Amino acid sequence: MSARPQAATGIFNRRLVAFAILVVFHVLLLWGLATGLAQKAVQMVIAPIEVENLEEVKKEDRELPPPPPKMDIPPPFVPAPDIAIEAPIQTQAIAVTRTEAPPPPPPPPVRVQARQDPRRPFSRPEYPMISKRLGEEGTVVMLLLVTEDGHVADAKLDKSSGFPRLDEAALRESRRWRLIPAKEGAKPVASWGRFAMTFRLTDEE
Repeated sequence: MSARPQAATGIFNRRLVAFAILVVFHVLLLWGLATGLAQKAVQMVIAPIEVENLEEVKKEDRELPPPPPKMDIPPPFVPAPDIAIEAPIQTQAIAVTRTEAPPPPPPPPVRVQARQDPRRPFSRPEYPMISKRLGEEGTVVMLLLVTEDGHVADAKLDKSSGFPRLDEAALRESRRWRLIPAKEGAKPVASWGRFAMTFRLTDEE
């Protein structure tokens, strides 16, 4: 039973000694800091550090390339704002006047061509004797200028019968005719008209 109290007493003594040493060390450290001994000790332990200018060393090894040229950066594009300008609406008063269309012109008068007068049948010339002997026959077409009073003022050959003797006989006889003149409306007018005369030997028998 006596061994355990002795062992416990020994452990307690050792801890007490360690604690006392630790307290003494801290007291000496505080005193050294206060007197500047600690600074001298630090200077003796830490060797001086040499500092070289790294930029000078790099410049001596190689020359740096020139800086890139400065580029003019255009300002950012800012679109112009859309501004809607409403123009004033101009109104004009339009005067509308009613005009009546002129009446259409009257139709031209109806023209009636000259024609044979039933009261005065066309006379026939005497059949030329030589034409009879030669057996000449045919139709003569004539252009006659008929005046306002129905007389034949001029006669022209339009289509021959093929025999000059028959043509001359027809033109000569037509100048003796009296016709109904041409009319425009109710007014008689002079005009050219086409008329025919036929020569046939059978009519002479």
